[in-house]
Amino acid sequence: MAIGYLKMQVRAAQGAVPVEGARVWVLDAEENPLYCLVTDDSGETETVSLEAPDSSSSKEPGCSEAPYASYSVAVEAEGFEPVFVGEVPVFAGETAVLPVSPVPLPENEYSQTMEEITVGAPAVAFAHWRPQEGSSIGPRVLRQVVIPDPITVHLGAPDVQAANVRVPFLDYVKNVTGSEIYPTWPEAALKANIYAIMTFALNRVYTEWYRSRGYDFDITNHTAYDQYYVPGRPIYDSISDAVDEVFGEYVRRQGQNAPYFTSFCNGTTATCMGLSQWGTVWLADRGYSPLQILRYYYPDDIEIARTDIVTGELSSYPGTALRVGSSGLDVQTIQAYLARIRRSYPAIPAIADPPGVFGAGTRAAVQKFQSIFNLAADGIVGRATWYELSKVYTAVTRLAELDSEGSAIGIGTVPPSAVLRQGSRGQDVVTLQYLLNVLSQYDPAIPAPVQDGIFGSETRRAVVAFQRAAGLDPDGIVGAKTWQALYNRYLGIEESRPGSKPDVIIYTVRAGDTLWQIARRYGTTVEAIQQANGLTGDRILPGQELRIPL
Repeated sequence: MAIGYLKMQVRAAQGAVPVEGARVWVLDAEENPLYCLVTDDSGETETVSLEAPDSSSSKEPGCSEAPYASYSVAVEAEGFEPVFVGEVPVFAGETAVLPVSPVPLPENEYSQTMEEITVGAPAVAFAHWRPQEGSSIGPRVLRQVVIPDPITVHLGAPDVQAANVRVPFLDYVKNVTGSEIYPTWPEAALKANIYAIMTFALNRVYTEWYRSRGYDFDITNHTAYDQYYVPGRPIYDSISDAVDEVFGEYVRRQGQNAPYFTSFCNGTTATCMGLSQWGTVWLADRGYSPLQILRYYYPDDIEIARTDIVTGELSSYPGTALRVGSSGLDVQTIQAYLARIRRSYPAIPAIADPPGVFGAGTRAAVQKFQSIFNLAADGIVGRATWYELSKVYTAVTRLAELDSEGSAIGIGTVPPSAVLRQGSRGQDVVTLQYLLNVLSQYDPAIPAPVQDGIFGSETRRAVVAFQRAAGLDPDGIVGAKTWQALYNRYLGIEESRPGSKPDVIIYTVRAGDTLWQIARRYGTTVEAIQQANGLTGDRILPGQELRIPL
């Protein structure tokens, strides 16, 4: 057996809130614990080594054994719902970074269940037909090729009722690449597949393939229609580096602007008119470049084009990478971004360089940011780093804006008594929309409605998504139960924020509780609880109030 590597990143609110002190267990296939880790102030664990099959088996389509080893990960963090991620593939020689995004618990609640995510095998190992209908010219076509930030993914077939999740485009491409193919393939094969994946998604957006048909999403994760996106899949270093290098580039035919419809299949158990995933390995091993591989499967006149237009980005990429020696407003912009992000990620060093001057201090801050957010840590701000800086800066500042808005609105602890439905207007609707905006930062399946005081279809979709997540009747009507659930979740988010936790909480013992269970739940020790309450033994009674030191 060879060795692969795994690291966990536990972060909430689209990466704006690193979860420090989370307890992370890495388990083998039989769920025996191998490691028990604790996250640092960036929400990261140390990187651990794990056994994996030799990587040569990942390049043989007929190999009967999986070219990876499967492990599971369990995560518990105070104030958040626990998460269990099963069947995480680990490949020899590869570092897998597993993103875990726990959702804050409602106020004064602890979870009796665990969110379960299954990662599983990449689609290249599947045996099914992939029709993937589409064209470069759809019923509606945007004027420009843009990178959607975020892209909205429907987790199922188009007409099947399923959640829509909003995913940053860079994260989406890295996830889909790891969900489609093996990260141990030759670099040219990786890049050819990344071009196909990125262009396929941009084609769906450019042609408005689904939105022109009345759907409220950009693409699905169903492989019969689109490409495989798996929530919670790890990001592999080889894939991450390759995506960063070609980010913003796409395939088109010469003389055309539209992203080419880059259909693909595995090329062995499933065949199609487009790219063969396994065929890219064969061609890469024979010295083909990524563009030569693409031209082998698509028309000879295709070329690689580029777009720097990212929807939702605060400031457009300047077109030239920033590095030591650069100066000007663009440098000052990234320095401002890093200074704000550093308040949430203190491991990023403070910048002593003058504003607008890219010196050694700016380079050190950029490198640490890149390391934290799975980018090549070269200290150079290229397209991928600029995009990631903008994304994280937007996330942390949006939370701050929502805090300010909450104070202005006067969010209290007593929910309104009004029953709201589509067509309602007024201040209670503004409060509802505010709460949904806060929750949407933590749960990508909840849309963020405009806070205009008008209960329209957009607000109703957000209410229905929240009700489904909360286990309520998804009728889109906000009555007493939905109001209370919204407030409890909102107050739970406030409690889970860094720096918002008290030193001691009062806990009322429930039937069946033991001191060991309570200590584990709150990340403390039995001895600490005994000392705080003057207990000499383990005996506790239902209804008894305990001081829990945190």
